[in-house]
Amino acid sequence: MTTKQQTDTVSLDPVTLAVLKGRLEQIADEMDATLYRSAFNPIIAEAHDACHGLYDARSGDTLVQGKSGLPVFVGAMAFAVRAAARIAEERGGMVDGDTWLFNDPYEGGTHANDFKLVRPFFREGKLFCYLASAAHWHDVGGAVPGNYNPAATECWQEAVQIPPVRIIRQGQLDEDVLAILRANTRLPDSLWGDLNGQLAALELGAKRLDGLLDEYGDSTVLQAMGELRKRALILMRAHIQDLPDGCYSFDDLLDNDGVKDELLTIALDMTIRGDRMTLDFSRTSPQCAGPVNISRATAVAACYVALKHVFPDVPANAGVLDAVNVVMPEGLVITAARPCPVGGYTETILRMIDVIFSATAQADPNRAVAQAYGTINALSIAGHRTDAARKGQRWVMFSFFGGGHGGHSGSDGLSHGNAPISTATIPPLEILEAAYPVRFTQWALRPNSGGDGTNRGGLGAIYEIELLEDQAEAFIFGERGKASPKGIAGGGNALPNVFSYEQDGQWCKPPMVSKMLGIKLKKGERVRLETPGGGGWGHAADRSSAARQTDQDLGYVSLDSTHSTKAQA
Repeated sequence: MTTKQQTDTVSLDPVTLAVLKGRLEQIADEMDATLYRSAFNPIIAEAHDACHGLYDARSGDTLVQGKSGLPVFVGAMAFAVRAAARIAEERGGMVDGDTWLFNDPYEGGTHANDFKLVRPFFREGKLFCYLASAAHWHDVGGAVPGNYNPAATECWQEAVQIPPVRIIRQGQLDEDVLAILRANTRLPDSLWGDLNGQLAALELGAKRLDGLLDEYGDSTVLQAMGELRKRALILMRAHIQDLPDGCYSFDDLLDNDGVKDELLTIALDMTIRGDRMTLDFSRTSPQCAGPVNISRATAVAACYVALKHVFPDVPANAGVLDAVNVVMPEGLVITAARPCPVGGYTETILRMIDVIFSATAQADPNRAVAQAYGTINALSIAGHRTDAARKGQRWVMFSFFGGGHGGHSGSDGLSHGNAPISTATIPPLEILEAAYPVRFTQWALRPNSGGDGTNRGGLGAIYEIELLEDQAEAFIFGERGKASPKGIAGGGNALPNVFSYEQDGQWCKPPMVSKMLGIKLKKGERVRLETPGGGGWGHAADRSSAARQTDQDLGYVSLDSTHSTKAQA
């Protein structure tokens, strides 16, 4: 009897389940690492704006995700897998050796920069599961280099729109599809490198999964996948049961949609009844003209990410949401439909995470974390090279930036962290300076930016970037310029976001506070970001004198700082 046949007949014990959980996660982790090491684009290679996972053959639900990729991708990719499967069914069904590609944000979530690749994985002619990859491509057409167009009013102004198509047909690259992709980017070499990295990651994932199934048997691994989802549901129900029954509401604001300078509301009514939770976003603002809309797939993924923060010990799979009822009527800024622009999705899902954190704090402040800085500050600077060796060559620097995380019952918040939608990293300034004609004249913590409290919010940062080329154009897509990150349990609010840019020796600010396009820069002129800190946790009067002295000694807080002492109601 072979090893495979033997293991197929053995019941699944806890040790085997733990081993298979680790082995499955390792497959996703290896796919992540393969892409990070081979991508041409610094946003993938350095910032790790990508993710991989395994998905159910019948439902498309998340089975396993990598630990180093973006969790919001993993949640949204379940919708992407279903979309690819539906289109494939209309065209004869999934075929072994095919890989589907698309960036449709209304089907697969997030925005058009994020290209999803879905590969069906077969065993002995039968579909076993899907392997999927999502990654942020540097530039995919549209009106603004880097694609964060704050003035977009329809999706076609943001980027090229690619529906689910086969980029690999029975093992062969479709050169026609590739030609269309390369024709719709300012950086075709970057696109080619990133696509190859994703295809290589999926190929490695298939190889590793074949090896695991050969060793343990198909039925044993399938049983483990099902059991891990059950465990996630059991743990979620237990955690929800520990929260007191009741309805907990919290509203927060977006600065504007980039088109109209009017505040938008993200509103949550969270109800706990026994071991069930309802997240009702019905009071949220209607879909808007500008690109802070998100699709339903993205909104559901944001709930998944927030709950994983609140309940970190729950296995990362679809079982996280099995005990949760999510209510999102159509036509809201969080359930927008085509052609509403969705390029700035990051800002809106961060606000959804904020309101889930703050509503949870009303039920159990010891469980919750105060709000983080709440914006990725997507900044693009683009132009053409003027040196003799590269004269006329297009360059596009796109990056996102960090800020402070909220305080919690255990400690102060993290300073200069990345957004809680991900486990990505902030691209190092050395990488950005080496790749683009810019110089960082400041990269520092922002004093006094964290909310006061028993445990202080983490500090935001100050970034100042000088242009080294003759001229360029800058674009900014941020948030939290008006409504600061909130503290919880009596903690204070953080400082708001501030963006400014230099013009003829004068510092200017955007009319829309946190969003602007077409900023003309000349050599030597700078842009500056002063990012928010995180909210504080607990009453400021309860902070120890030793902690306050340390804050002052390290320059985190100045003696005359009074900005963050006001508690959040």
